[in-house]
Amino acid sequence: MCSNYRPVTRMDRLLTFFGVERARDDPPEDIFPLGLAPFIRLRRGTSESPDDPVRVVEDGIFGLLPRFASEVAFGRKTYNARSETVAVLASFREAWRAGQRCIIPAECIFEPNWETGRGVRWRIGQAGDVPMGIAGIYASWRHPDGRELSTFAMLTVNADGHPVMERFHRPGEEKRMVVILAPEHYAAWLSCPVSEAARFFRTWQGPLDMAPEPLPPRTPSAGSVRTTRPPKSPWSGNGTLFD
Repeated sequence: MCSNYRPVTRMDRLLTFFGVERARDDPPEDIFPLGLAPFIRLRRGTSESPDDPVRVVEDGIFGLLPRFASEVAFGRKTYNARSETVAVLASFREAWRAGQRCIIPAECIFEPNWETGRGVRWRIGQAGDVPMGIAGIYASWRHPDGRELSTFAMLTVNADGHPVMERFHRPGEEKRMVVILAPEHYAAWLSCPVSEAARFFRTWQGPLDMAPEPLPPRTPSAGSVRTTRPPKSPWSGNGTLFD
C-alpha cells in the first residue's frame, strides 16, 4: 500500500517523462490522503480530432470518491485499490468498469520500515532521478457545495517475497506495493479494453533506490509534545500515518 508519496509537479518533468503539458510548476510537497496532486488520463478526442484520444494532466484528490460518498473524508479509506478486488468493491467497480484508468506521476513513494522495532518512514524511488508512473483509477465526484472534483486511487498488488517491499510494513502483515508501469506501457494502460487491463497487475522488477527519510517534526506549540505528523489535508483534518 502507499499512503504517502511525492508527486511530479514540474512542467518539464511531466513533459519529458509522461508526454503531458501542465500550465504551472508547483513546489515539491509530499502528499497524503485527501491531498491534491496531478494525475494523467485520456481525454476522448477534440473538436479537431474527435476520434483521437489525448493524454492530459489535471489535479485530483488522493482518495477516490465514488458517487455514493457523502463527504470528502471518505477518501481516507480509498486511496489504494487492491488489484484483486478493484472490479467488485463498490467503491471502485464503477470507475474500473468504465475504463477510467490513469497514471499517477510520482518522484518517489514512502513506506514504513519496522526493522528497528518502530515505524520509520523510508523513501523508495527509481534510480537515476527517473519518476514512477503508478497505475491508478479515477472518478469525478460532486461536492455538496456543487463543485465537480476529480479523485483518484493507486492500484496495489501482493508483494510477499519482493526483494525491496518485503522490508516494509509491520512484521506479519501482508506485503503490498503499488503497480509501477514501464513507460512503454503507459499508452496501453490508458487505452486498452477493461478485459485486458489486469495484465499490468504485477510487481515491479526494476531497480529501486531506498533510504530513511523521516518526516520533520512539527513545530510544537507552547506546552505541547513534539510529534511527527503529515501536513493537513486541504479538505479536512489529518491523521498520524507514521511514528
